[in-house]
Amino acid sequence: MTRESSLQNARVERSEHESRTLRTRESYVQDPRVQHSRTLTVLRTGPQTLIQDLGRPGNAHLGVPPSGALDVPSFTLANRLVGNPEDAAGLEVLLGGLSLRADTSCTIAVTGPTTPTWVNGVLRDSPLHLAAGDTLTLGTPRGGLRSYVAVSGGITVPADLGSRSTDLLSGLGPAPLQPDDELPLGDPTGVPVGVDVLVPVQVPDELIVPVFLGPRDDWFDNPTRQLSAGRWTVSDRSNRVGIRLTGTALDRVSCRVGQELPSEGLITGAVQVPADGSPVVFLADHPTTGGYPVIGVVPEDALPLLGQAIPGTPLRFAPQP
Repeated sequence: MTRESSLQNARVERSEHESRTLRTRESYVQDPRVQHSRTLTVLRTGPQTLIQDLGRPGNAHLGVPPSGALDVPSFTLANRLVGNPEDAAGLEVLLGGLSLRADTSCTIAVTGPTTPTWVNGVLRDSPLHLAAGDTLTLGTPRGGLRSYVAVSGGITVPADLGSRSTDLLSGLGPAPLQPDDELPLGDPTGVPVGVDVLVPVQVPDELIVPVFLGPRDDWFDNPTRQLSAGRWTVSDRSNRVGIRLTGTALDRVSCRVGQELPSEGLITGAVQVPADGSPVVFLADHPTTGGYPVIGVVPEDALPLLGQAIPGTPLRFAPQP
């Protein structure tokens, strides 16, 4: 149930995004005038592979969400392991299945959940070296959804509004990867940072998510009690826009039943409650405005695990003082 639903959501997102951003792929892959001395060639993508960096925050006034890697600690660790700046563009891989051919010598790091990684069919630990002609293949991650792949020099596709991130909501940035895409790489500039043990991400059996009340908690009857007592599971309709939850419906105060808000600004981590009472926690590709009340906000350091949460994972909120 859980993985199959995530796969279907990824296929829909990829189709919709590609129809909006074909011109972007043509600009960095198919233009014969563009020559790159260092490249990777995509052989297979798995359900969904996106180019991501740390996003394009500060553009909400343009209607543009921040985007960027959902699991920022895993993403920045991968970059450090190959000697890149933390904001260098890499790959976010949903449920594995990615296969790449190196067209140049490079260093690769794979982070996030435990993800089997093969080079030319041989199981390898990360970080690792690829020689020209070597093939890298990722298996299915265990304990999470998204693996991160950094390559020395970073991926140097053109930037939109200062970022190379794919934004599935607005269509900004490069399209989801397809077989035969050729990814340009920058020149390595830094020294890889070693680690004794690479600790994988592991989503717990139950997610306990901190939340700060407001700005519209007054729309709900005893919001602290409802959030503390409620029990939810991560829906198979979740994606990079937000984590949809199924379970306890949050009740409004009687004077707010049937009312709606004028659209107001949204931030990453906002917990919006539609009319049916089922919360949605917004992630990096969220809309910048919305008309349903926001009962609270999940702090930034709690969001990476939400970005890794497999559909069906139990979840409860922990309101903060």
